Amino acid sequence: MEGGASIVAEELTKRYRVKVREAGLAGALRALFRPRYREVRAVEGVSFRIEPGEIVGFLGPNGAGKTTTIKMLTGLLYPTSGRAEVAGFDPWRGGAPFKRRIALVLGTKQQLIWDLPPEETLLLNRAIYDLSEAKYRRAREELVDSLGIGAVLDKPVRQLSQGERMKCELAAALLHGPELLFLDEPTLGLDLGAQDAIRRFVREYNARHGATVLLTSHYMADVTALAQRVLIINRGRLLYDGRLTALAERIAPVKRLELVFERAVGLDELERFGRVTVHDERRATVEVPRRDVARASARLLAALPVADLSIADPSIEEVIARAFAGETGRAANEAPESEPPPPRGDGEPMRDGPARDEGTPDGGPSYEGPSNGGPSDGGPSDGSAPDEGAFDGGVPGGPVRGEPPFDRSSAAGSGSP
Repeated sequence: MEGGASIVAEELTKRYRVKVREAGLAGALRALFRPRYREVRAVEGVSFRIEPGEIVGFLGPNGAGKTTTIKMLTGLLYPTSGRAEVAGFDPWRGGAPFKRRIALVLGTKQQLIWDLPPEETLLLNRAIYDLSEAKYRRAREELVDSLGIGAVLDKPVRQLSQGERMKCELAAALLHGPELLFLDEPTLGLDLGAQDAIRRFVREYNARHGATVLLTSHYMADVTALAQRVLIINRGRLLYDGRLTALAERIAPVKRLELVFERAVGLDELERFGRVTVHDERRATVEVPRRDVARASARLLAALPVADLSIADPSIEEVIARAFAGETGRAANEAPESEPPPPRGDGEPMRDGPARDEGTPDGGPSYEGPSNGGPSDGGPSDGSAPDEGAFDGGVPGGPVRGEPPFDRSSAAGSGSP
């Protein structure tokens, strides 16, 4: 394993050539005899490293390249260029030994068999991973107790709630004791109670086994509850790598003073204290620089009839939305727009000619194995674009690094996987 890191990605790039077809019979005939293609840049020059025991949030809007990156790191997709090392293995050549070290859980797909109880999937995975009776019993007991699924293991999957199914998915994926977890929207569509149970389980599993977790989610509560460090990707390019708190301080370096007044207060009376974002006679919200919040609060209390005052940070959803819009570069490193992008590696260029499956280096069928990364060997793939369609183009420059530098030792779990 390179430098002890669990995941090392260097200039990972994935591009697709997608056939363009116009509507109607004429369009179908043209696509058949005179096909046209466009290039989709799903992931472009992504580099990062994750240390053992870290829980890292991987954020981006729909189509940003998150799932494509995860599929490359788990060996399901072969990159156009770049390299990766995951759990000490080349993901595309690691075979069964590599797949025993990882688990992949996709919130939009399931490995449970619809008409059979989850217990059958656990027994199937025991056979796939060749677990001894003692190891299977021990792992099953721990997972069933931690997830609270003992009462549903004998019910057909189709009769389970979505939250119960996701808990059973996690149990099946972690039965072999992987040291590295790829969780792609594990709380998608779950109610608040089920979301909280999944987060609590992931946190406890990380602490107990020292497992490394790469988590994607559109629910910011997942990220704030589990991850100290985040990677932000958009249009295939990595925009930010650092602490979530540092990102918030740089993108939104303000505090919000939420005020309730004893009488109506005019807008002109408030504007001298800061930027007024909400004003409704007896209620107002004023934004002030973080460093001035104490002084501004004291001035407000002395000058105006304040009945109640509360101090809040901008919401994490607002911070992330602004990061998606590309504000991290200007806020975090204040680099001029003319600053050249970082040099690219000598990766394999995009090939010319008709589109073909890039699942393997020689263009053969790619492996799209079981969703939990089981140690099965290969199977055909249609070579189509990933679930996340990426935007064309990209964001200039490399990722912004969070300040202060992230102390990975503070996020690492104890124990060994």
